Amino acid sequence: MTSRITRRNMLMGGAAAGAVLGLGDMAFLKHLRPVSAEEAQLKPGVVRLDPSIEPLVRLLEETPRERLLEEVADRIKKGLSYQEVLAALLLAGVRNVEPRPSVGFKFHAVLVVNSAHIASLASPPEHRWLPIFWALDYFKEAQAKDELERGWTMGPVDESAVPRGAAAQDAFITAMDNWDESGADVAVAGMARSMKPGDVYELFYRYGSRDFRSIGHKAIFVANSWRTLQTIGWQHAEPVLRSLAYALLNHEGTNPAQRDDDADRPFRRNSELATSIRPDWQNGKMDDGAVSELLQTLRSGSNNEACDQVVALLNLGISPQSIWDAQLVYSGELLMRQPGIVALHSVTTANATHFAYQATENDETRRLLLLQNAAFLTMFRDALPGRGNVKPLTIDNLASDPSPTGADLSSDRILAELSRDPMAAAQQLKAFLARPGAMEEFSNAARVLVFLKGNDAHDYKFSSAVLEDYGAVSPRWRDSYLAANIFQLQGAGQPDNDLVRRTREALA
Repeated sequence: MTSRITRRNMLMGGAAAGAVLGLGDMAFLKHLRPVSAEEAQLKPGVVRLDPSIEPLVRLLEETPRERLLEEVADRIKKGLSYQEVLAALLLAGVRNVEPRPSVGFKFHAVLVVNSAHIASLASPPEHRWLPIFWALDYFKEAQAKDELERGWTMGPVDESAVPRGAAAQDAFITAMDNWDESGADVAVAGMARSMKPGDVYELFYRYGSRDFRSIGHKAIFVANSWRTLQTIGWQHAEPVLRSLAYALLNHEGTNPAQRDDDADRPFRRNSELATSIRPDWQNGKMDDGAVSELLQTLRSGSNNEACDQVVALLNLGISPQSIWDAQLVYSGELLMRQPGIVALHSVTTANATHFAYQATENDETRRLLLLQNAAFLTMFRDALPGRGNVKPLTIDNLASDPSPTGADLSSDRILAELSRDPMAAAQQLKAFLARPGAMEEFSNAARVLVFLKGNDAHDYKFSSAVLEDYGAVSPRWRDSYLAANIFQLQGAGQPDNDLVRRTREALA
C-alpha cells in the first residue's frame, strides 16, 4: 500500500467535549524540542501525512511506550489540543499497523480510536483524557506486535496512477468488485482528493457490509473511521481511506469474485432481495408482535429465512424500527448465551451497521444494510457452538424477580454483583432501569469501571457500542437490551489496571 496527502489544513480546537472544530496555526510546535534537519526527513517509502500533524505522529511512533503518556501529557499542559491528539493517534495507527492477516487483532489499535473518543465525550470532564491515554498506550503495544510480525508501514501512493473525480469513483468500484488492492489504493487516493466526504463513504457503507470475513470488523472500521474523521478533519482522510480500502479487501485464498463463499452469499442474494421491498417501506407501524416474531426466526432460522422475514414484515407495513429492535436485542441475547469474543462482535457489528444505516442517504444501501445485519446475526449465532457451551437463554430469563428489590438497588451494587453472579446482575439491572435517572447513573458507573479495569480494546469498543445503542432501541425493549449486554461489561470485583495511575501522574 502507498499514499501521500498533499493538502494541509491545521485542525485545532480544544472544546471540552472534543467535538467542536476550529482552525488554527502551528503555534503548538514551539513547545516541542528542536528537531534537526536529519530527524525531520521521513524514511523513504513511508506515506507522508498532512504537515500540520506529522511532528505529533512522529512523536507517537518514536517515543518508547514507557514514556509516551508522560511526553503527551507534557505537551497537553503546553496547549496541545484534544483533536490533535486524536488525529495523531488515528494516523499513527493506520501508518504503522497493518490490517492483516485480519482486520481485528493488533489492528484494534485503529478500530478502538472512535470508541475511546465516544467514551471520552460521554464522561465527566475530569475523566475525559483517560480513554485517550489508554488508546495511546494500546497503540504502542500494537505497533510492537506489527514490528515483530512484518514491520509493515504504509508507503507512498503511485502518484502517476491516481485518477480524479468521476474517474476515481469508477476505478474504485471496479477495483473493489474485483478485489484489486493496487487498483483500489490509487482510486481511493483520488477519491479523497476530489470527492465530497459523504459521497466517499456512501461507497464504503456498502463494501463494509459486503462479506462476513473478520467477524464484522470491516463494517466497524467503516463506521469508526468516518466518525473519527468528522472530529479530526477531512484533511487527514487520505491515509485513513487507503487503510480502510486495504482492510475491506482482506480475504483468504483465491479471489472471492471468482468463487462462491459462504461469507459472500448473503450480499449477493440480498442485493436482489432488497429490490422487492415496498417503495414506502420506511413509513410503517411499530409492532411488538413483529419484534417477537423476528426474534424467533433469528434464534433458529437460516440467514435466508431471516432476511426473507425482514422483507415480509416491511412489506406488511411494519416499521423498520421494529426490525432494528429485534436485531439489536438479539445481539445482546447472543451475549447472554455465550459471553465472549464472537457474541461481542455481533453487538459491535450491529452498532456499526446501524450507524451506517442512519448515515447513508441512499435508499438502496439502507435496505441492504438492514438485510445484511439480519444475515450476519444468524452467522454469528452459528459460530457460537465452535467456541464452547451455548446456554439456552433468552431475554425472557431477565424477567425473574431480582433480589434485592429494584428500590434497594444501586449501580455500584449491581456492578459488584456482576463479578459474582452475572445473571443475577442482569436481572437486577432490568429492575433498576425502571427508576427515573437510572440509566445515566448506571452508564456513568459502568464507564468508570472500563477506565479503571479495562485491559483490552474490546472493553472500549463494546461498552461504547452498548451504551450508545441503548438509545437506539425502542423503550419497550431497551432495558432488556442493556441487561442482556451486562454480561460483557466490567464488574467491580475485577482488578484495576495500572494505566489510570500513570495517566493521573502524567497529567498531575
